Amino acid sequence: MPNCSEPGMLMTEPVEHCVRAGDVDLCYFEWGEPDDEPTILLVHATGFHARCWDQTVAHLPGRHVIAVDMRGHGRSEKKPPYNWRTFGRDLAAFVSALDLHQLVAAGHSMGGHSLVQAAAADPGRFDRLVLVDPVMLPPAAYDQFQPQSPEAHPVARRRNVFESPKAMAANLAGRGGYAHFLQAALDDYCRFGLLPNPDGDGFVLACPPLVEATIYTGSAEASIFDLCSQVHCPVTVLRAAPREPGETQMDFSKSPTWPDLATQFENGVDDFHPELSHFIPMQAPELVAQHCS
Repeated sequence: MPNCSEPGMLMTEPVEHCVRAGDVDLCYFEWGEPDDEPTILLVHATGFHARCWDQTVAHLPGRHVIAVDMRGHGRSEKKPPYNWRTFGRDLAAFVSALDLHQLVAAGHSMGGHSLVQAAAADPGRFDRLVLVDPVMLPPAAYDQFQPQSPEAHPVARRRNVFESPKAMAANLAGRGGYAHFLQAALDDYCRFGLLPNPDGDGFVLACPPLVEATIYTGSAEASIFDLCSQVHCPVTVLRAAPREPGETQMDFSKSPTWPDLATQFENGVDDFHPELSHFIPMQAPELVAQHCS
């Protein structure tokens, strides 16, 4: 399968839509038309957006694909609360609002966590889940959770204003977890991850730093293992190289996902890739596409 970042590999531009899902307006992007094959639903990670899936979609030619901007991200409404259980409810409401059925759904990081919640809430709509390093931590981590202030989190202080997407990409290239991104994936992240600056020149992050920090600081209180038994469709857990015990590195080069997560599902399968980082869709989009095909 060719790399989607190769010169000359083209992808049809998606159609942008907006829908009311529960109490929030969510933006989503749609490639192709519904047909006899299952629709593919893609759900992004904390701080990311729907168009971070472009490189995965490029490996799914002709398929009907929907990628959503979650609350507080991308072009969706910036409306609190920003917590993991809210994202799960939003996703269930989104699928219901579009009346989607027979879904093959892939979720990265927070997106995978949200998919488990949505599939447990409305199991008849999902045929298969692909959880891409879904940040469901070892059970003991939830017992040790200590509340943190989002304002004190380092992500809250990240740079927010950029002259252009190109300037953002140049600023991030080779730094931390971004070093694992394909260049095309980094370009997508920057191109669609900025909005015009309402206070002046340039652009600001489509997921404001304090929103991203709020999501991170609440992640370890969102244990949903009680819901895994309510998900009856096949589930694949794609995992990257695990963190070492006690490791607290914030760039997510290593996986925070519990290695035994797949065993919590009735039809769970673990697919371990120690050569990859947490950013699997940006590093190996063809692998995610193969699991969605």
